[in-house]
Amino acid sequence: MENSKKTRAVLFGIVLNALLAAIKATAGILGNTYALIADAIESTSDIILSIIVFSGIQISARPPDKEHPYGHGKAEPLSAIIVSFFLGIAAVFIASQSIKEIITPHGSPKPWTLIVLALVIAVKESLFRFVLQVGEEVESTAVKADAWHHRSDAITSLAAFIGISIALVGGEGFEAVDDYAALFVSFIILINAFLLVRPAISEIMDEAPPPEIEERVRETAGNVVGVAGIDKCLIRKTGKNIFVDIHVEVPGVTSVFEGHKIGHRVKDALRKNDSRIVDVLVHIEPHEENTKPL
Repeated sequence: MENSKKTRAVLFGIVLNALLAAIKATAGILGNTYALIADAIESTSDIILSIIVFSGIQISARPPDKEHPYGHGKAEPLSAIIVSFFLGIAAVFIASQSIKEIITPHGSPKPWTLIVLALVIAVKESLFRFVLQVGEEVESTAVKADAWHHRSDAITSLAAFIGISIALVGGEGFEAVDDYAALFVSFIILINAFLLVRPAISEIMDEAPPPEIEERVRETAGNVVGVAGIDKCLIRKTGKNIFVDIHVEVPGVTSVFEGHKIGHRVKDALRKNDSRIVDVLVHIEPHEENTKPL
């Protein structure tokens, strides 16, 4: 169910981006504004990046196998890293072309291009909110990254709108303002690429989840009958799935058989308390005091 949600959100973005890229490219060429052409390039890159995200989602949905016993969840943050890398390349390309347009004399943009941009801004901002909501619901870094592409696209369109407006109002001598807007757009895209890559790298590197998750795991395990205390608690996230490695203390007189049963109770309690926890490795350690009856 969650995978189909992610898939639908990304595919919807791909189709809409293809339509908007064609509209912006046509309007940019006919309307004599590189800001709109740069915006179209950004939308085209979004299509490619959304396809990468889509591939990552499909791979991450595969069940564990012999070669990947912990599943394929890392495919999602990996696709987000690839997306960020290509966003950086697109930003550099747009910046270089903007500088070229700035130093090349050309006419003013056409007024009707503002109508196109206003429509694009409204559509892309709505798409951003929709995809981001899906990404937060299913806790997918890849889908969230895809959502922020749509937001960056809305920002680039807004910058183009402002640049073209200034060029039209200023008249002669202000023809290159929309090119400066495109240059500004490239910096926005570069910043977004950096902001997107950080959480993805954190997930790839098995960075510890927020403290409240560990606190909840410790509390749940500590309340299991037979548990005398909690020592180590290591948690890592793979896609939406969470894997827990916990060291549980039991009274020193506990038999191996009873310790095994306590370990299973801890595992069952943690998985019942949080559906994201797919596996728990319980290590039993002796504890001197009998704090709870067996």
